Amino acid sequence: MKEYTEDYLKQINELIDNKDEAQVLEQIKDMHPADIAELVSDLDANEALFIMRLLDEETAADVLVELDEDQRSDLLELMPHEDLARQLEQMDANDAVDVIQELDEEDREDVINRIDDMEQAGDIVDLLQYDEDTAGGHMSTEMIVVNENMSMPDCIKAMREQAEDMDEIYNIYVVDDDNKLKGIFPLKTTITNPSANKIKYVMEPDPISVKTDTPIDDVALDFEKYDLVAMPVVDSIGRLVGRITVDDIMDQVREQSERDYQLASGLATDVETDDSVLAQVKARLPWLFIGLVGGIANAMILDGGDGESALLQVLPGMALFIPLIGGTGGNVGTQSSAIVVQG
Repeated sequence: MKEYTEDYLKQINELIDNKDEAQVLEQIKDMHPADIAELVSDLDANEALFIMRLLDEETAADVLVELDEDQRSDLLELMPHEDLARQLEQMDANDAVDVIQELDEEDREDVINRIDDMEQAGDIVDLLQYDEDTAGGHMSTEMIVVNENMSMPDCIKAMREQAEDMDEIYNIYVVDDDNKLKGIFPLKTTITNPSANKIKYVMEPDPISVKTDTPIDDVALDFEKYDLVAMPVVDSIGRLVGRITVDDIMDQVREQSERDYQLASGLATDVETDDSVLAQVKARLPWLFIGLVGGIANAMILDGGDGESALLQVLPGMALFIPLIGGTGGNVGTQSSAIVVQG
């Protein structure tokens, strides 16, 4: 991954200030979308929009997916709905849903209405009905599906037709005439059993699957437990509706780890080092206030009253243990944070 020095960023800023589109495009044309996203994240929203407009629609879509939510939200506020609609057409449906969910309901409907690919628009609308913290909210509808009664030659023909618009193929999903999931088979099976009379005789039956309303945290645990790279998603009566891939789960695990770490560190909301002072104060103040209240309560207990009845007056030796208790409390807090994050 490319690292950006202050001089390089300064050069990019100067080119953008001068509206030198040709030179900016020359700087980024051979870069990976993830590297462009890293560059864009170091720019303000207007500068980021300048770069996004120079990219072709497919690359711009990939960059938009790679951006962190906060950076993407700032960019979406400035991006014309026509441009966003064209980029959503280039994404997998689940990635498009992740992006469009950051818009308010009115803007969301307007963007969907501007999508020319009606199949893509329909997939986005279907996925929006699921809660974003469930398997349905993270699944993709792009997958290869064949009927259990197909012969292997017919199956291979169907696979070729469906695979044209797919980036990654992990498994082929087998369904019955009612679209209920019956099994899966890897691509290896097409080589080892080229003349199978029916797919159902060579498939792996009863695959591990999840329902659309399964919490995404439980899905992540299943991926880890069974060492999966993809998992089918079914509805309440067992019909195949989508799949979840390991890259979707890794994004969720990373986000959940960040939230847990911030909570264990006493941060009420998600903040970054480059956020405003006010945003950082809002994130830190609630738990600091709780700690302050606890400290005041502790002082009142030690005081225990007035004059000769005060606890420290009766047992002055207790004052020697105050630093020890405070230090031990800090160590306990650090240990507890580590346990929470590990869990």
